[in-house]
Formats: sequence, C-alpha cells, structure tokens
Amino acid sequence: MQLAAGRFLINGGNFLLLNKAITLRGSGPGRTMLEKQDGAKPFNDAVGARPSPLVVVGPSLFSSTSDTVNAVRSANLRNDAVKGEKTVEVDDAAGFMPGQIVLLDEASAADWRVDPQGRGQIWASEDFRVVWQKHKPAIQFVDDFAPDAFPSTPQSAGSWFGRPDRPVAEVKEISTVSGSRITFTTPIHISYRKANAAQLSRFAQPHVKHAGVEDLALKGGDAGNLRFNWAASSWAKNVDNSVWHGEGFAIHSSFRVELREFYVHDAAWAQPGGGGYAISLSAGSSEVLIENGIAVRANKLVVARSAGAGSVVGYNYMDMGYINTNGAWIETGLNASHMVGAHHVLFEGNYAQNADSDDTHGNSIYHTFFRNYLRGVRAAFDNQAGGTIDDMSQPRNGPRRAAGLMAYSYWMSFIGNVLGVPGQMDGWSYETRFTDAKPGVWMLGWDAVKPYPTDAKVATSTIRYGNFDYLTNKTHWDSGSEDRALPASMYLTSRPPFFDAGRGYQWPWVDPVGETKLHVLPAKARYDAGTPFVQPNLDGSARKSSQ
Repeated sequence: MQLAAGRFLINGGNFLLLNKAITLRGSGPGRTMLEKQDGAKPFNDAVGARPSPLVVVGPSLFSSTSDTVNAVRSANLRNDAVKGEKTVEVDDAAGFMPGQIVLLDEASAADWRVDPQGRGQIWASEDFRVVWQKHKPAIQFVDDFAPDAFPSTPQSAGSWFGRPDRPVAEVKEISTVSGSRITFTTPIHISYRKANAAQLSRFAQPHVKHAGVEDLALKGGDAGNLRFNWAASSWAKNVDNSVWHGEGFAIHSSFRVELREFYVHDAAWAQPGGGGYAISLSAGSSEVLIENGIAVRANKLVVARSAGAGSVVGYNYMDMGYINTNGAWIETGLNASHMVGAHHVLFEGNYAQNADSDDTHGNSIYHTFFRNYLRGVRAAFDNQAGGTIDDMSQPRNGPRRAAGLMAYSYWMSFIGNVLGVPGQMDGWSYETRFTDAKPGVWMLGWDAVKPYPTDAKVATSTIRYGNFDYLTNKTHWDSGSEDRALPASMYLTSRPPFFDAGRGYQWPWVDPVGETKLHVLPAKARYDAGTPFVQPNLDGSARKSSQ
C-alpha cells in the first residue's frame, strides 16, 4: 500500500490495522506523516478522549481472551523443554500444526524466600530465576500486589504481561508435528520444566505474518504510535516515530519482528509508569531484532516485560533517557527489564548512556552486553519541562554508572565493552554502590529504596571479560581464563551492510583491545549530522541514503 507525500490525519480513536501480509509504505519519513491531532501533545500527561495508536500490525488491538497474552488451549509438556533443542513432547498435540505461532512458558513455583536485600521475605522461585516485587511484611510503593494477592491471582500484576504467574516465556513457530513431538523453527532459549507445569499454548487469533511499515513518520498516538500485536516475521523500517503516550514501538506476543533504521524520539510525556517508553517488548515476544536505529529523549529507551528471549539490540544509538520532572535522574539506557521474566537478550555494538537492568517490577536474567560503548553519562539536551540537562556539568545528576545492574539481576555477561568518557573520569570509582553517592564504572546489585542495600549475588553471578574503561585505562579480563580472543560479533557472520551505507566506517566499531578503542557508529553519525535516515560519509564527501 503506497502512500503519497503529505499529512494523513487519524483521529477519533481510529487506527490503521494491518491484518494481512501487506506493506504500508510512505514516500519517505520526511514526506509522509500519519498524525493523531486529538492524541498525545508534547509535555502533556493527558491522553485524548479516545486513546488509540496510529498503526497496529496484527489481527486486533486487544486480546480476545481474559488475559493480555491471548493464549488458549494449553498442552502440558511430558518432559523438560531443553535450552538449545528445538523439539518438545506434549500430552495432547491436537490442534498444533506447522507454521503455527505458539507460546512456551512455565509457572514460577515461587514461594516466600529470605530476601537477600534484608527486607524480610520476598516472593521468589527457589533458584531466584523469578523474583516478584511482593514482600512480607509488605512494602508500600514497592510491592505490585495487595497483601492478599499473588502472581497467580487473576487480574493481578502476575498477568500484566503474561499468563498468571508464568513470566518466563517465549513465542515460537512450529516447524513440524509428529505424534506428540513438536519441533520449532528455532532453538529454545531457556529450559522449561515439567516440574514447573511447563506448557505449550495456542493463540486465540492467528498471528499476522509478513506485514511491514516503511518510509513514513508517526506522531501523536496516545496508546502508542506503532504496535505489533500478535505479529510474526514482520517489520518497521525507516520510520520516524515521535510524540506518543505509551510506547513508540510496542512489540507484544510477537515473533521475529524487526525494527531497522528507525528514529524514535521526544516522547510526549517522559515519565515512568509506561507512558513514555521508546521501545517495548512484552508478553513473551521473542527473537526480535532492533538494529541500526536511534532512540533518544524518552523516559526508558527500551524495556522488555516478560519477553525478549533470543532478541538482539544491535548497533543503535540510545541516549538521553530521562524523567521530565526530575531531570537529574539518569535513567537506564540499554535495558531488557521492567517486569519479571525477561531473559537472554543480546546487546551488541550500541552507543548508550549506560547499561542496566531494573528491579522495579521484579528481575531479569541472562542478558549479554557485547562490544557496546557505555559512557556513564548522557549527552547534554533540553528537558521538555525547561532547562538543559548536562550530566558532565551538573554533578548532582545520577546515578552515574557506565554498567549497572539492580538487585536480583542475575547471570548477566559484559564482554568486550568500552566504558566511560576519555579524559573525564576524575572523581569516579571503578566499583561503586548507590549509597556511595559517587559515580562508578560499575554499579552492581544496587537498590534505589531505603536503606539502599546492595545485592552481592549480582556481582558474583556476573561475567565481566575483556572490558576496557577510561578510569583505569586498562582492559580487564577474568583471571580464571587465559583466552583473550573476542569474536567480531555474536550474531553476525560478516560485516553488516549498513556499515557500507557511507564511506569510512570500521567494523567492529568498538574494540577494547585495539589501539583505537572507538571508531564511529553509523546511527550516531546520522544523528550528529542531523540526517537520521541518510548516512554521512566520514570523509566529508556527498552523502547517500542509508536505505
């Protein structure tokens, strides 16, 4: 579907629904705009009378069942689903078929455990793979549950982004069905255990496959701008996404969605609480690729809520995450958390203010940060509430950390990253705690709630290997390993084409062991040039399109 140049108004609660394999294509993000005039407005926390997104890729905007996931007709697994394998065996394979998109999940088996943060007991699984924010005694403004409610309670926080009390999940595609054996097109990313009532579920509505949105701008959606709801093998490319409430890009219960060469910026209301997130993965969404884009000036730049398995966030510029009414607070940058259950996301080759994993609504696990540049501070920018935010000249801004992980964020890996700002590390520590009120290269296990304890297991369970920092001006290796080799990539087999969209770019651009630690990220170069969709040549010659 080709749209001409011009502005197309979508008001009154209406939206475009792409419920089949079509591509909505504009004439370029600077020429074709879809806009909701009765929706989100800059620096305004109010939504319109009839909130709606601009575009939905999927069968519908809302779930047709009682939960947000839209899963039905579940079959119990006969044996554990094993990480790295592709096949599971179920008690009843009736209704499963090749090409079908399904949900694989397990119950948390949580119970009262001693809280490692010293706050009595917390509702967590025995292995702490799942940690809910529910305490005994209850903690006001921290707990997501009423004292008599649990994650298995219908309509509680336990079902915000998954089936009740089943936050560890991933969406899969069936390749073959043979008797009770079901084989997927891609490997399983974490074990799902029969002892935890692991199940495979169908969805109430078939996923929409092979639909895309390209070459246009979106503005003013007050229930997000672009939503992928129950979509598979679908995409957005060359989309300018601004001034939204909710999420700029939302990927919900979806499989293998791609965001490429995007520019998501300037949330209408840069506040926590779900109203100003740039990119969101939720409800089991898996194997998502977010690549070669720009995300700036929003509250959280990327979140993963009970989702993310097998996803890659690669070669993006993500910066200037903030709270408009508290500009001094340095938000998370690279991030796959903000609800229990997110696991196994790879962050590679990004330029960001920091990397972190929050514990606001529970924990995330097993993420990998590889060859990223993590400055520890944001670029200076104008706060929509007024004034300039400049972490370099405003020492009260914080917490300043290049790499952070909040409490309960276990089994993470930081490999081959470059941390800090060259020549600007006076007053920094290599390791810091939140209570130190001092910037640090590493802030592991921190907690933003009084009395601000540190979860020691976060550091002991984190792999740190081959990271260079500008405080010590050294590359630090795990003393238990003599291997000093770093692969060029953990997901690419060769130099990506977008490094050749302009002349003069070196890949990998982050090199903690080379003489030159940092080269130039294409997405950052586009942002700096003021041409978010045209790749500049580094030699100053004429530019060509990044498309």
